[in-house]
Amino acid sequence: MREHWGNCITHFNSDVSRFISDYFARVDCKCVLLAGAGFDPRTQTIPSALAETMGQRLQAILVREERGEAIQALRDAADQNEGALRDRIENLEIWPIDIFDPEDSAPVGGTKISERLRRFALPADVTDIVLDMSALSLGISYPAARILLGWSERRSDLNLHIMVTSNPELDGGIVGEPAARPQAVRGFTGALPDDSERRVARIWLPQLAKKRNAAFRKIHASFDELYKVCPILPFPASDPRRADELIAEYGEEIRELWNVNNRDFMYVSERNPLDTFRTIETLKARYDKTVAGVYESQIILSPIGSKVMAAGAMMAAIKHDLAVHYVEALRYEMEAPDFNQGPTDLKLVHVWLDGPVYDGFAAQFSKPEPETTSDAEVDLSEQKALL
Repeated sequence: MREHWGNCITHFNSDVSRFISDYFARVDCKCVLLAGAGFDPRTQTIPSALAETMGQRLQAILVREERGEAIQALRDAADQNEGALRDRIENLEIWPIDIFDPEDSAPVGGTKISERLRRFALPADVTDIVLDMSALSLGISYPAARILLGWSERRSDLNLHIMVTSNPELDGGIVGEPAARPQAVRGFTGALPDDSERRVARIWLPQLAKKRNAAFRKIHASFDELYKVCPILPFPASDPRRADELIAEYGEEIRELWNVNNRDFMYVSERNPLDTFRTIETLKARYDKTVAGVYESQIILSPIGSKVMAAGAMMAAIKHDLAVHYVEALRYEMEAPDFNQGPTDLKLVHVWLDGPVYDGFAAQFSKPEPETTSDAEVDLSEQKALL
């Protein structure tokens, strides 16, 4: 039951804090939290808020992503975050997850987290699951989300929540050294008819972010052929010039490597993950209709950067079985040297992804066919990239 995703219950900023303090304060509410336990200054925000409200009714699983030789300052910051959360959360497990195989250096983080979750026995009295994507990498959060959603959809009384602590400037300051080869995220290889004789027309949707040029170049080089590249840009954004700055930063890729037309850019809200979800869903519906009977369409996402936008892309990838390609980070560097002071401008996002609150929605909701829109109307009213 995913037809409600375009109109999910969402909360932002102070409303998220109020939702946590009100909804999770119910004595019959028992929650399992899956979150990160790394160096990211946003690590403590959501887990601490839930722990303060729920106490012993909260069971937390914190993933410690291990990438071999890490910068000592980052390891110290991760240790500090882990220690602080151990002090605040009584029922706590730390799951160290090796992101790379120690023998051949192959990325295995998605496989490892999937195996751990499948071995985990979800208590029968748990009413809610929270996936906090704030301090989890793409290769961990996406496979985990698919498994958690499966739990929720198999139990009619179980709620699934996605939460993100966002700071776009901080995202731009965390830079990963990309591994040698790109790959599909575990569980997100996409689907195509095996018996189709039609040519596959692929559209790649790279979600542009600061200082990720090397990763995007590797992903692009891995495709044998692309029909079109539609870069995703944040607009509206907390910095109104962010989209323009990204276009300038990726000027060589946009003009010379990807051959992007001005009408191919996709603009989505930096604040609301549902805008990313709706935009990708609309593009897919119109593209499928355009190439029906001529090509087999395939949309490939690369949601690197903003965790809020990545959450919306994840919803679209799950609902429509889209491929997600990325390059795993060998190690990270962070341009904010003082880890004792977290970011001051944090934005909170909550998406109530699944649960009994949506009972009856599918029967009442009939999704209309996308209306035919002229190019002029699209350019003026939607500012979206359409084909």
